[in-house]
Amino acid sequence: MKAVIFEQHGDLEVLKYTDVPEPIPGPGEALVHVKACALNHLDIWVRQGLPGAQIPMPHILGCESSGEVVRTAGEASGIKPGDQVLVPPGISCGRCEYCRTGYDSLCPEYRMMGYHLQGGYAEYLKAPTANLIPISPELSFEEWAAIPLVFLTAWHMLVTRAGVQPGEDVLVQAAGSGVGSAAIQIARFCGARVIATASTEEKIKKARDLGAHETINYAEKNFVEEVNRFTDRRGVDLVFEHVGSKTFEKSLACLAKRGRVITCGATSGAQVTLDLRHLFVRQQTILGSYMGGHKELLDIIRLVKRRALRSVVDKIYPLELASEAQKRMIERQHFGKIVLRCS
Repeated sequence: MKAVIFEQHGDLEVLKYTDVPEPIPGPGEALVHVKACALNHLDIWVRQGLPGAQIPMPHILGCESSGEVVRTAGEASGIKPGDQVLVPPGISCGRCEYCRTGYDSLCPEYRMMGYHLQGGYAEYLKAPTANLIPISPELSFEEWAAIPLVFLTAWHMLVTRAGVQPGEDVLVQAAGSGVGSAAIQIARFCGARVIATASTEEKIKKARDLGAHETINYAEKNFVEEVNRFTDRRGVDLVFEHVGSKTFEKSLACLAKRGRVITCGATSGAQVTLDLRHLFVRQQTILGSYMGGHKELLDIIRLVKRRALRSVVDKIYPLELASEAQKRMIERQHFGKIVLRCS
């Protein structure tokens, strides 16, 4: 089969479009003919190399895919050849205390497609049948592939961890990212007033089209000052933060008393400083969040089918141009999800 692989960590040049053996599904697994695979920043970090992380080499990236089941081995969990399915990014045991309470990503056995396991930058992949989610033809394979990781991450952050409430003011940082575009929709769906930041007027317009009530071009204006203006200097109840060191301290400065920051990423850097006195005097909260649970993803898919939420596809590339697709992400040219068409 054709796949995009790398055999050593490095820059975009290490990605190779080549022939590799087709995966062989083991008991309880399915072979999926991949139709589309969405890009994530995780793809870039894994390619570059994460400190202490061991991954199988040669490696195939891609943690959220859609496609068609070719065959199954052993227990099939109701999945059969010909089914159109979504391949979620995370795999867990489904039995431990964390899996039972919806915190699958804390499972000791938690693994991610395209990171710990071979992923979807390929014509075929194998995955546990219990993990596969049937999809309908209402959306294209590319649209389905653009949903799992970003919507699951944003839902777990806003709904499960931060408990966003109707009437709250929510600041969504970097609205042009996949997770940012999902967060706008989820916060609005939950009845919050959404203030979104982006770096260009084109992205600002798209953020408004998704439902942002107020927008800030952070390349031209100080977003802390703009948040104060929009909230009559009260600050926001919740900041959706995933950028990291470049914005984190300013995100804290946007908070109202008893406000909270929820973070899932550190794209611009992981080291931040904060004044603890300011944090405890104003009784604010910092929350961490990572991925989400299988049940949450099923809830999200139901909302997508009801058209309450929608995937945002930025651009589609053929599989052989995966390095070009990653370059677009690195240069932050996208709004929403970049997707590879794999078959």
